[in-house]
Amino acid sequence: MSFPQIQIHTTKAILGLYIEKPVQRIEQPEADLYIEQPPAKLSIDSKPAKLTIDQSKAWSDMGLIGPLASTRKFAQEGRQSLLEGIARRAQEGNRLMKIENGGNAIAEISSEKGLRPYKKLGIQFIPSINSVDIGYQPGHLDIKIDRQKPIIDAKINKPIHEYTPGDVSGYMIQYPSIEIDVKY
Repeated sequence: MSFPQIQIHTTKAILGLYIEKPVQRIEQPEADLYIEQPPAKLSIDSKPAKLTIDQSKAWSDMGLIGPLASTRKFAQEGRQSLLEGIARRAQEGNRLMKIENGGNAIAEISSEKGLRPYKKLGIQFIPSINSVDIGYQPGHLDIKIDRQKPIIDAKINKPIHEYTPGDVSGYMIQYPSIEIDVKY
């Protein structure tokens, strides 16, 4: 006996998609920047140092003195020598005048004049130690700096943003179908 047969054929649906991608553009313009640095204010107050050197005593020790000082010195030495000579002659006259008291005044006076004392040997510093006077007054320096703050002006620019949205649309590539067949 033969039975009827059913045959079923199906076709799947195939869906196609049409995709349009979105477009996005972002641009960040640079900021507008203005910077100015005013110069610092500088003030300097100074008092110079003072150095004094007096070497007149050193020059005097070496015998190098000015004309007025040398005239004064030689006049003083001449006056002193004159007074010493007068005193010496007066003393010698007194000694000769008193010959009757005994002693040999003429021989003593001649021996005193004939014998000169020996010079002393030794080291002599010319000029003498500490003959140069040095004086120093320190100077003064005051520096003041008044710094100035920088002037900064910044303008921020907004970003440029452009966006085109995408789109998706569907279409049928193959429609679904069902075929049923009965065979005897």
